[in-house]
Order: sequence, then C-alpha cells, then structure tokens
Amino acid sequence: MTMTTSRSEHDTVRAAARGERDALTDLFREHWSGVHRLASGLTGSTNAADDIAQDAFERAFRSLARFDGRSSFRTWIHRIAVNRSIDEMRRVRPTVSIDSAGDLAAPEHGGSNEPLRAAVARLTPDRRAVVVMHYWLDYTLPEIASVLDIPEGTVHSRLSRALKDLRSAMEVPA
Repeated sequence: MTMTTSRSEHDTVRAAARGERDALTDLFREHWSGVHRLASGLTGSTNAADDIAQDAFERAFRSLARFDGRSSFRTWIHRIAVNRSIDEMRRVRPTVSIDSAGDLAAPEHGGSNEPLRAAVARLTPDRRAVVVMHYWLDYTLPEIASVLDIPEGTVHSRLSRALKDLRSAMEVPA
C-alpha cells in the first residue's frame, strides 16, 4: 500500500471515519486512479468517469462509519463505482460513447481496436462490466465476484456469454 503513513488500510479507514483529513486524503490518493479507470472502462466516457468517480468517493466517505471491513476498501469503493457505472450505462445505452477506450489496455493484435471497442460498448452493462474488469483491467474472477457481489460462477457465465456476443459481433461475412 502506498499510504503516506505506515498505518494499515484498516487503520486508515478507521481514521478517515473519524474525519481525519490526512486519512481521507490517503484513501483518495491511493484509490482515485483505479476507480476512475474502472468507471472510464465501463462507461466508455472520461466525462462520465469523472462524475462517477467523484460520486463514488463522496458516497464512500459519507458511509465510512458503516464500512464493516469484510472486504478491502478497494473492493468496497470499486463496487460503488461499478454500480454507478452500470446505472449510467443503462441510462445512456442508446448513445454509448467510446471516447476513452483508447486509454484502456485492450489487447493489440495488429490493426485498429476500434471494432472491438465498439462491440464491447454494445454489450449489456453486466457483460461489459466483466469483460472490462477481466481483460482490460486485469481483475481475477474472484476479484470481479467480490466487487460485483455475485458468485464466481455468475462471473464465469457472464464472461462466457459476453465472449460469445463479441465473437458474433466481430465475425466478418465471407
């Protein structure tokens, strides 16, 4: 952990819950980039990601007293960001933008990734979430299950269905 002090994340979260500004700053600095990247990858929009990340931190900081520590702070705030991102994706689905997809570490196999990014942008929010988290942000299946608060088997199923959808979308007619 890269907190500015030597205290553990648990101690930092407790200090932040007491309103200690340094602890809040430490949590923000440690997790902002990951939360923003997650929201950007899910929504395909840096503008939406800015709003979602900010909202996720506001919600998390207001609710720190209720944080029970069953998961890491990272998992908890990422869950907030994913839920907000999914809400946003459902709200704007017909006009999905992929303006920030270039920032993502999508695999390069020669040529443009634009068709792949567009196909991912057309996935349902639940399927897009697992694809982006697993392939672009390198989450493991157990991490995705924890963040989404769903069974690992459900993650596997969504990922399998998403890959089938992507294969179908990427097929070039002969």
